[in-house]
Amino acid sequence: MTLSYSHAHQQGNGTTEVVAVLVAITDHTARVLTVDQGKLLPNGPLMPLHRSLQAGVRQWVEEQTQQPLGYLEQLYTFVDTNRRNIDGHALVYVSYLGLVQETQTANLQSQALWRDWYDYFPWENHLAGAPAIITRFIVPALLTWADTAIDKTAQHRRRQRIRLCWGVGTEFLQDDVDKDKDKKGHYELSDNHEYDSNEYASSESAGSNYEYEWVAEHVLLRYEMLYEAGLIPEAPTYPPTYLSNDQPNKLPADWSQMIGVPMYYDHRRVIATAISRLRAKIEYRPLIFGLMPDVFTLSQLQQSIEALSGMRLHKQNFRRLLDSQDLVMSTGESSNAQRGRPAKLYRFRHDIELQSLLMDSKLPKRK
Repeated sequence: MTLSYSHAHQQGNGTTEVVAVLVAITDHTARVLTVDQGKLLPNGPLMPLHRSLQAGVRQWVEEQTQQPLGYLEQLYTFVDTNRRNIDGHALVYVSYLGLVQETQTANLQSQALWRDWYDYFPWENHLAGAPAIITRFIVPALLTWADTAIDKTAQHRRRQRIRLCWGVGTEFLQDDVDKDKDKKGHYELSDNHEYDSNEYASSESAGSNYEYEWVAEHVLLRYEMLYEAGLIPEAPTYPPTYLSNDQPNKLPADWSQMIGVPMYYDHRRVIATAISRLRAKIEYRPLIFGLMPDVFTLSQLQQSIEALSGMRLHKQNFRRLLDSQDLVMSTGESSNAQRGRPAKLYRFRHDIELQSLLMDSKLPKRK
């Protein structure tokens, strides 16, 4: 059977599959555990011997990755109409989010592979400012897609969605946008990849200099918009005809590499759901417990939260909030720093750690 981004396995007779997004933070990088050379998440059919969905998830993860599991919660369930079992029934897809400590066991004993989750979502990494791919390619392509809607009302709604998901200014997305188009009625995407507007500069540094409102939790909304617009390989309409090679506003030849690593089925969508959930929950529940070592410095804790959110935190505000919420306590020891002054080591308060799934303490937001 030839593999595609919507059909990667032979048909079976089951109707339910489970899939796990296992997240770890290693060297201040948010990573996900994958199989099949990074094209799939750990997954498998729910079997009669499984007493629960979680039992099924744990079995398949253990078999495919040998990765020990800690915190685990259900993400969402949907029907994959593109996949059918041998009886013709659509598959029910149940996904889970797990927080783990990355182990070398998974790499040595299986085909499992840890990947930086920004390999799959390069537009979500704002640690060095807004990525240029947003300003130079994604937003112009989406604006062209918005213009293909059936009427002015639908075009307006699409442009408003672009503003909300991608953080562009309201003035830029007004219905009268002729000033942003050339005489042929298209947005500039080819050759020098310049985009002429008041909101975006055409220089290499355009991605990091403009003012915008970026909502980190909207990962899934942004991914689904790209899917709907046919701008990612998993989409059935990819490559989009409104940006085809015979048109002046075509996508760059290396677009499939620029837009992130594709995955089979809807597994990249599942990761987007997990990132959205985790980014939202770390603002009101200390789920970072499941990703940190027993002892750590405050800088390591801040860098780990930044890796998850894709945004930089204000150092002083971060530490004031930690102090006010009494989340951590000093161990009385210091790290063995090779350069500079040794940093104090901390651990999470034991009473908070025991109640981490129930408490309402918030972790710091971006300044």
